[in-house]
Amino acid sequence: MSEKKISYEAARDELAEVVESLEDGSATLEESLKLWERGEELAKICQEWLDGAKKKLDSAKPGAK
Repeated sequence: MSEKKISYEAARDELAEVVESLEDGSATLEESLKLWERGEELAKICQEWLDGAKKKLDSAKPGAK
């Protein structure tokens, strides 16, 4: 998992801050690109956490392999 040291909650919260900063519109183009790239990384981390949780839930279902 990418940056496994960061929790789902921390990644989600930072992603919300990135989105807020981008929506604010006060960042330069260069800053916006850096924010966008960080947002992409954070979204990937969140998705990996969610995929892992889904896998655990699916394997806990009765009749799961």
